[in-house]
Amino acid sequence: MVKDEVMTLVDKGLMLPLMEEFYTIQGEGYHKGTAAYFIRVGGCDVGCHWCDVKESWNADLHPPTAIESIVEKAAEHSDTIVVTGGEPLTWDMLPLTRALKGKKLKTHIETSGAYTLTGIWDWICLSPKKNKLPQPEIYGVAHELKVIVYNKHDFIFAEQEAAKVNENCILYLQPEWSVREKTIPLIVDYVMKNPKWIVSLQTHKYLNIP
Repeated sequence: MVKDEVMTLVDKGLMLPLMEEFYTIQGEGYHKGTAAYFIRVGGCDVGCHWCDVKESWNADLHPPTAIESIVEKAAEHSDTIVVTGGEPLTWDMLPLTRALKGKKLKTHIETSGAYTLTGIWDWICLSPKKNKLPQPEIYGVAHELKVIVYNKHDFIFAEQEAAKVNENCILYLQPEWSVREKTIPLIVDYVMKNPKWIVSLQTHKYLNIP
């Protein structure tokens, strides 16, 4: 298949730049501790300086892969599929999620919300970033808001974002891993004073699993 044809299929969401896929335990947020199959899609220009998967940013480094192949492999492992990145909404997620739904699989997404929401989702984890704010429509449908805390200003940002989500959205504060020893005490204190928030930890890193 020639490059132009491949890029056309990528633009349509029929192929995706697949960075990695793996079966593991969800480490964060509402579904932590549960088994799930992760599809990590390449491509992101949000540019968080503390990102722990910077190798996902350049979509050109990851092979365009037919969604049929991705879905078949996912269905072998779990009934819960988490699409993450990179920033998965860089791409049209409707074809992938339709195919996953055709297999009666539950679809979860982890996104900054920086691009238009596409796809059919059972669970939307919105993790907004200051340097590229979410598109307005995602606030009304997000199931959980997960704000990463790197410094004290992130609590102000968290409240600004919490004011935008729907009333059923669960609110999480999560320490950025590299500064967790500094931020965990701050988060614990903040949540005790503001109990609408819940502490989220990257438990998969404590468990030493993907």
